Amino acid sequence: MSIDTNSDEARMILDMVRDLARTRIQPRAAEIDEKGEFPWDMKQLLAEQGILGLPFAEEYGGSGASELTILQVIEEIAKSCATTALMLCVQQLGSLPIELAGTPEQKKRYFPGLASGEWLAAYGLTEPGSGSDAGAMTTRAEKRGNEYVLNGMKHFITNAGLAHVNVIFAKTDMEAPGTRGVSAFVVEGDRPGFRLGHIEHKMGIRGSQTGELIMEDCVIPAENLLGREGDGFKIAMATLDRTRPGVGAQALGIAQGALDFAVQYSKTRKQFGKPIAENQGIQFMLADMEAGVEASRQLIYNVGRMIDSGSKNFGRQSAIAKLFTSDMAIQVTSDAIQILGGYGYMREFPVERMMRDAKICQIYEGTNQIQRVVIARDLLK
Repeated sequence: MSIDTNSDEARMILDMVRDLARTRIQPRAAEIDEKGEFPWDMKQLLAEQGILGLPFAEEYGGSGASELTILQVIEEIAKSCATTALMLCVQQLGSLPIELAGTPEQKKRYFPGLASGEWLAAYGLTEPGSGSDAGAMTTRAEKRGNEYVLNGMKHFITNAGLAHVNVIFAKTDMEAPGTRGVSAFVVEGDRPGFRLGHIEHKMGIRGSQTGELIMEDCVIPAENLLGREGDGFKIAMATLDRTRPGVGAQALGIAQGALDFAVQYSKTRKQFGKPIAENQGIQFMLADMEAGVEASRQLIYNVGRMIDSGSKNFGRQSAIAKLFTSDMAIQVTSDAIQILGGYGYMREFPVERMMRDAKICQIYEGTNQIQRVVIARDLLK
């Protein structure tokens, strides 16, 4: 049973998150970005407050929060720190394939540790030669008796080397065309033959660890298969349809944080004897920023409500929301820098970090070019 978004409990969750973001998360954001190291204190904070448990049912120790509540929480945290908001995004991304295709036994095995925040999750789809083209993946899983042996590499994986629960997509039928031979597996982080490769140094979300996952004769029990052999691509796409709004919520929060800062700055920064907020040119910029943010919020919240209502046909709306909101976030953060002028370009102010953080939202969980493909295909089918 999920938490009603209009309930007192949902409002309490959002009030608690806003307070945490203001008092605990925002003061750490610049340092997290500067050091480029995973912020274990923020992970512990989200775990202790039950935030990492929001996507999980109460029977596994979670909150059973609605999708809309999860999106609102991501938004609130991202206003202060996109890296910290991403922890909740990926906890949902990495566990959703188990939610969608896992057996009751698999859920009992993995969800309590994820809901408590003791374990982190990761989602392993992308490879060096297989980004938007998932059918080009070369990671393979060979069945030998009651086990599978995995060989290959995953690339650009959030929480690589940190996650205990890794959902890995691999080909079980190398002869099947395209994505038909892809299957999904859970690989625990401490499995022999499963290791962290290169760690990436990134433009934004620098406190989130992104890297390679390497499998060299990694043996897992057959019971770690999700669904049936050949179901992998279907599971991967169903997962991304559900989690793309979370990326949109992250972009929305970043944009709102930049807009809030630009508004306050424009009220205090004086040029030619008056605050720059009194200049119509600045007012028009702020108005356009607000319009983009509010339009994005309605798109994101609408998808959340569709998911909560049990709708099965929200893929197009999910793609639209992710596409529009991430593009909007780049524009709003760029305009915020412009309003601050030279100060906006300096690291002592947060808007340049917000612009760097926003960029990835146009790329991960399906590039915005792929979102256009999704939208057009659904429109024309």
